[in-house]
Amino acid sequence: MCVSDEPVQRLLVASLEDPRSAGRPLSDRARQSARSLEAYLRAGVRPRWMERLMEIESGMARERRHLRRVYDALRAEHEGDDFAARWRAVAGGWRFDELNELIRTHNEWYPVERDLPMDLRTRDYVLINGRSYRRRELDAGWVLEEFPAA
Repeated sequence: MCVSDEPVQRLLVASLEDPRSAGRPLSDRARQSARSLEAYLRAGVRPRWMERLMEIESGMARERRHLRRVYDALRAEHEGDDFAARWRAVAGGWRFDELNELIRTHNEWYPVERDLPMDLRTRDYVLINGRSYRRRELDAGWVLEEFPAA
């Protein structure tokens, strides 16, 4: 197969030869780098750490919605101390197994996947925007922080 037979190469050759082609001319670096369909497709895929963070965030939002419905229904049914005791029981029994597994995977693999540098003073990975990359696992404490029993 001739190099110019590849679709990407044909597009590049056409854009170099056709003065009507939109955009600015390609740089020398862009013209000399290897082009393939595999590289093009790989460039369009989100890294796994990014997908995992989106899954964690959407999972937490889903849990908040479910908890909000249960919280509001329980509050409407029970008033005073009876509500607080019942809500603590619900919070203690709420399961986050799949989401916590995702969070554990994130905490273990994120620094490797992002190639985070080490802080030699603390012997830990550097902070990202002043915060640790580690995510807290969800439990009854998290539920009660989000939806207080008081």
